[in-house]
Amino acid sequence: MNENPKIQESDELSLRELIEQYTQYWYLFVIGVLIALVLAFLYLRYTPQLYQSKATIIIKDEKTQSPLEMAAFSQFGSFLSRFKNNQIDNELAIFNSKRLISETVKELQLNIKYEVVGNIKTSELYGYKPFEVKFQSFNEDLDTNVPVLYFKILSSNEFHLESEEIEIADTYNFGEQIRLPFGEITVLPNLEDADKFEGYVNKTLLVSYHTVEKVALGFQDRVNIFNTDGKSNVVELSIQTQNKEKGQDFLDELVRQYNKDAVLDRNEIAKKTSAFIESRLQIITKELDSVESNKEDFKSSNRLTDIQAEAQITLENASEFNKRQLDVSTQMELSNTMIDYIKNSNPDELLPANIGISNESVGTAVNNYNELILYRNKLLQSSTSKNPVVKSVNEQIAQMRANILGSLENSRNGLRIAMKDLNVQENIISSKISQVPAKEKIFRGIERQQTIKEQLYLFLLQQREEASIALAATADRAKIVDSAYGPQEPVSPKKSLIYLGALLAGLLVPFGGIYSFNLLNTKVKGRKDVERHLKSVPIIGEIPKVQKGDSDLIKHNDQSIMAEAYRIFRTNLQYLFINKLEKNEEGKSLIVTSTIKGEGKTFVAFNLALTLALTGKKVVLVGADIRNPQLQRYLPEHLKSKKGLTEYIVYEDLQVADVVAQSEYNENLNIIVSGAIPPNPAELLMQKRTSTLVEELRKQYDYIILDTAPAMLVTDTILINKLADITLYVVRADYTDRRLLDFAKDAIEDGRLTNVAMVLNNVALNNFGYGNKYGYAYSREDRSLLKRILNKQ
Repeated sequence: MNENPKIQESDELSLRELIEQYTQYWYLFVIGVLIALVLAFLYLRYTPQLYQSKATIIIKDEKTQSPLEMAAFSQFGSFLSRFKNNQIDNELAIFNSKRLISETVKELQLNIKYEVVGNIKTSELYGYKPFEVKFQSFNEDLDTNVPVLYFKILSSNEFHLESEEIEIADTYNFGEQIRLPFGEITVLPNLEDADKFEGYVNKTLLVSYHTVEKVALGFQDRVNIFNTDGKSNVVELSIQTQNKEKGQDFLDELVRQYNKDAVLDRNEIAKKTSAFIESRLQIITKELDSVESNKEDFKSSNRLTDIQAEAQITLENASEFNKRQLDVSTQMELSNTMIDYIKNSNPDELLPANIGISNESVGTAVNNYNELILYRNKLLQSSTSKNPVVKSVNEQIAQMRANILGSLENSRNGLRIAMKDLNVQENIISSKISQVPAKEKIFRGIERQQTIKEQLYLFLLQQREEASIALAATADRAKIVDSAYGPQEPVSPKKSLIYLGALLAGLLVPFGGIYSFNLLNTKVKGRKDVERHLKSVPIIGEIPKVQKGDSDLIKHNDQSIMAEAYRIFRTNLQYLFINKLEKNEEGKSLIVTSTIKGEGKTFVAFNLALTLALTGKKVVLVGADIRNPQLQRYLPEHLKSKKGLTEYIVYEDLQVADVVAQSEYNENLNIIVSGAIPPNPAELLMQKRTSTLVEELRKQYDYIILDTAPAMLVTDTILINKLADITLYVVRADYTDRRLLDFAKDAIEDGRLTNVAMVLNNVALNNFGYGNKYGYAYSREDRSLLKRILNKQ
């Protein structure tokens, strides 16, 4: 139970350290967010905005308007069901066809683009244009596109035209015909709004011409046409354009072109029917004239004026029979005419509809046959006869034509049988009126023929008028529910999403950079890294990073953060000596070492010696690194050549006073240089003279500081470690690899290094545990506002 709070505290500290890895670079997040927001603003400022326009229509189902016609086609039930289900899909395909969109582009002249050149971006002009370019002619031999033309309005009468592609630059008058390599153009000014026109004077406008097919393909990819509900005929059209009015005009014109195309289809059937009726009228007129002439001649030659009274009753009884004979004869004549027309006409031609055949299934079949012919012709406009859909439709057409012909022949056979029966009945009735003079019988036959021709003539006249009315009273196929409209705000780019994405990117990029840096960085960063590896070894000093322009050495009355850090280092060191050498009044010896070269052990040793000397204690600094001496960096030239540790060990006649030199930095500090570099430094340091030197120095000085070689690279420090009361192990932040701390840990655990205390060198101020972090200002230098914000020294 007692261990849980400790574990919890450790976890909290780890989480806090993790957070501090990012919060110490808060300024990077601020800068990242600012840059991201600025980039988002620039993106929104110069990215073209897209507006969505929508229109809603209802496609009228013509089949539902004639339920009797649908019932007549029961024999084609499966086909008609499939045809009706695909009707809306077919209409959607027509809406999105390149042919229909091309007509829309032509009507609105969308293939000619007008743009005004700005300082940074070019904007399209739609609606009001200061002038209009009329492309009068084109050179068909040119394979290249029409080059972009740059116009600059000079006044209401003239303009400047240039184009780098065709190497032209000249001034022209409005309305003048201009001959260019690709053809001829005429530029007409738009002076309806003088103020708007003046606003474009001295501005550069560019006009680009594209082929209708290319522009139509572009709109075909962008326009969306779909059935909002599979159970209804409601269709929604939408498109995204940079100019809202352009998108709305396009959708409205597309609907108009669709209705126009549907009207043309229906008119084609009506015209074909009208032409057929007109040809039949001419034939019937001639036949009727012939019958009437025969009647006139017969009555004149036989002097017939009235029917005999004795045949009155019989003839009245036969009137109904004559009517039936007349109807059958009429239907046989129409059937024969229709059969002859189908057999002699081209299979690809439309069949005449509504000519009066009483068989309703035949009339309905003809109407559906014509629908399939029109549908097949539309498919052939965008595909070939080898298309599987076209082949399927051709097969359906052939099948329906055969079915229609078969129905007509069956109907004719039935009429022949009926006529045969009627003829038999006629013979019976004729026997009853045998008393009627033969001439009267002949006269009745002539009158019957006349009546048939008259009824057929009147029927065809009626059908011709109906066809004319249908041609004149054609309604739109698509009923407009909502004309094209669109919201005021653009649909792309979304400002809120762009700014939110920029904000997240501004936070994530610095976060990712810091995370990657920390993930790949294996260097010691601060106190916590050392404590994790060396939990039982105390850290008695944290030396801040020397800033550019600062001195490397501690000065008298120094108030800098580094000087204060060494004072804290010195105080902590005193407590170690109190614990370890309370009763020892001789001088105290320290070894300053590190893992590898470059960690600042000589820098730490020299400044520690200066800090101890400032208290009035006698201090001697010994250059014990006789392999690669670094102490000479802080010494004047005359001391660098002085005899030192190497000479003292080798020459037994030398005394301590012979190798000791006075430091120019402090009167209480003496220095013993390393001397000449020997060929056998390890064996030399094992000599007794080395320990003798330390013993002699203990009697003369309060502190003996030995600047030794790196402990991992050579064995020198291990050999003389027993001469030191305390071993100061220097680790350099942002330089020493954390994995190298395992060497110090192993050396301490094995006893190769004893009485070790850690010194952390080159600590960044944001990781530094002392100084102005707690409100104390040890430096008198004036810092800029930016440095104070970023906590830079």
